[in-house]
Amino acid sequence: MIDGKLGVAIHGAGDVAHAHARSWKKNPQVQIVSISSRTRASAERLAQNVGLDCEIRDDYDQVLADPRVDIVNLSGPNDVHARQGIAAAQAGKHVLIEKPMALSMDENRALRDAVARAGVKSVVSFVLRWNPLFEIIKRQLAAGTIGEILHAEVDYWHGIGPGRRQFEWFRRRDAAGSAMLLAGCHAVDALRWFVADEVVELSAMGNNMKGHYEYDANVVVAMRFQGGAIAKASVLLDAVMPYTFNIDLAGTQGTIRENRLWAPASFPGQTGWAVVPTILPDSGDVHHHPFDAQINHFVECILAGRESHCNVADAFHTHELCLAIDESLRQGGQRVRLPL
Repeated sequence: MIDGKLGVAIHGAGDVAHAHARSWKKNPQVQIVSISSRTRASAERLAQNVGLDCEIRDDYDQVLADPRVDIVNLSGPNDVHARQGIAAAQAGKHVLIEKPMALSMDENRALRDAVARAGVKSVVSFVLRWNPLFEIIKRQLAAGTIGEILHAEVDYWHGIGPGRRQFEWFRRRDAAGSAMLLAGCHAVDALRWFVADEVVELSAMGNNMKGHYEYDANVVVAMRFQGGAIAKASVLLDAVMPYTFNIDLAGTQGTIRENRLWAPASFPGQTGWAVVPTILPDSGDVHHHPFDAQINHFVECILAGRESHCNVADAFHTHELCLAIDESLRQGGQRVRLPL
């Protein structure tokens, strides 16, 4: 710590790192110690854009060797997350890691085990868990407003084509993983978060009709949870439409559709959907995401010595689910049972 503040090192200087840095900068209990990337130029650009006066590095080993660093913020390309996360844990650093945290089950297990052995705190950036609509839905579910969930649907539809700046690595299987790992993981994680259960079997189908990607760009999956709820998730990277994040939760006593609530058992005489004006997960812009709340939560977890609900151990199951979906796609839609 530095003068009673947790030292943060941001490693990876892309678009999302700018959002992370602005949120870290707002928290009075931390100090950004360094920014690093594969090139000094990108790290310097991030520091300049956010207005930071800190160490600039292009060597990750130097980041981990710095005794001022308590937390490592990993925001580089997908294919380096697991390796860098394992190294951070072994160095005794708490770790915030962008999704996806792993591109294979071997990486998924290795990262989970490394963090557990090191005893460090972690949070994986399924940042929508801190979106106000998500928080409202969780409260309604906890209160039993719609009863027990029978069926859940969450969809991530976001046209990400050749015109996007990061498209050249998004399109590659070795760098991005798959449509589910790149983007649809937000929908899969939301299903787990709302149903509060684990999937035991699934079957997926996909297509790649535009041919922009090295993997199926558009995927739909049917799932069954251990407690009996059925669910559907989809990701569309070829969508020609504004960014859309659909949420439908049908229960034994009511239904939630995004910010609309139908619950006549709780609202006698209800004649139409009750609409809650709130901030929706309706933008793919990283600066729209609630990183302030996520980072404040993580800092509180570290200082209080408690685990986050969105730590590596929990995110292991979201990534396992995404990888099971990819396995079903490889098998032509065959049923895959979990755990893998």
